[in-house]
Amino acid sequence: MVTPTAKTLSRALVTLGAVSVVCSGVVAAHVRFVTDTTDVGEGFAFLADALTDPFNAAILGGGALAVLVALGVYLRVQPLQRDIEVFRDVMTGYRDLLPWLLRLGFGLPLVGAGFAGYFFNPIVEPATAPGFARLFQIGLGFALLFGVATRAAAILGLLAYLVSLFLQPLLLYSFEWVPGFIALAVVGSGRPSADEVLQKVAAADGTVYGELDPVHRAASWLNRAVDPYERFVPTVIRIGMGLSFAFLGLFEKLLAPEMALSVVEQYSLTALLPVPAELWVLGAGFAELGLGVAIMFGFFTRTSAITALSVFVLTLFGIPDDPVLAHIGLFSLASALLITGAGAYALDNRIGADKPAAARDDIVTTVDD
Repeated sequence: MVTPTAKTLSRALVTLGAVSVVCSGVVAAHVRFVTDTTDVGEGFAFLADALTDPFNAAILGGGALAVLVALGVYLRVQPLQRDIEVFRDVMTGYRDLLPWLLRLGFGLPLVGAGFAGYFFNPIVEPATAPGFARLFQIGLGFALLFGVATRAAAILGLLAYLVSLFLQPLLLYSFEWVPGFIALAVVGSGRPSADEVLQKVAAADGTVYGELDPVHRAASWLNRAVDPYERFVPTVIRIGMGLSFAFLGLFEKLLAPEMALSVVEQYSLTALLPVPAELWVLGAGFAELGLGVAIMFGFFTRTSAITALSVFVLTLFGIPDDPVLAHIGLFSLASALLITGAGAYALDNRIGADKPAAARDDIVTTVDD
């Protein structure tokens, strides 16, 4: 029997673990977006010096231990099960709006990138034909926003990103475009969208438009062909977003300490929380790395997604110069995981973190069923 004291302790530990991760996320921005420093520093030497400092080791070790204990106690006590069940059911009810959420999340940044003159990423300029690159992104962005030829636009955007990646390796710092475009290519336009309207008009008997536009009329076969793969969309989002987070934590913070330290100094973050500057970098780096790994493997996926959203919000307040548009894609991916849950091939399906205790015997797949 679970005692009230145990429940109270579990809730306190969960709160402590979440706060320790979120607070370290104030500096968890795209460092390269807000600093003029070009020197990345000696990453391994920085880690060796910073981690052997007793104070840093104690703080980081204590935070990691708090998170692990909180997870263990949660799995043992299972507090707030009714709250979690209702929350999950409400979020699942938004499933039909998932394509619209993704279209907004990646259409808006494309339009913004086109008008601002950068290419997918604020630190990357078009390698050639900047005028064409602007028009390409604006046109692609509006196609996604209005839901016009959504799958074709997503595939075209994915190909443009992957080809450009060979010419502009810094595009890796915006890797979220890959899972975003793939997800949109699978889920399509959804509703509300121009594609849905045009397809229904074209499919209706006796319409003149149906005779003029055989593409939308015949698109139903494509929908049937893609439908079996839609259950893997949460998996694609989860793995892509997790990789992006882990990459940023490792290569923008832990292995690029000079850049990260310059951001701490630039925004006087040590005045906000009076700890050594290197502890800010370590906390942000390890928090992003750990959060990325958790999302990637589908471990407490919805909780991890909420934590990611909290990190984004804190970043906007802590680092006001960080370009908001550049983060909307990650915002939409995290929000999508709140709706879909972990998807296939996730640890949540084994430990039952995505289901209430009473339903654990029925765990076979996720909310896609």
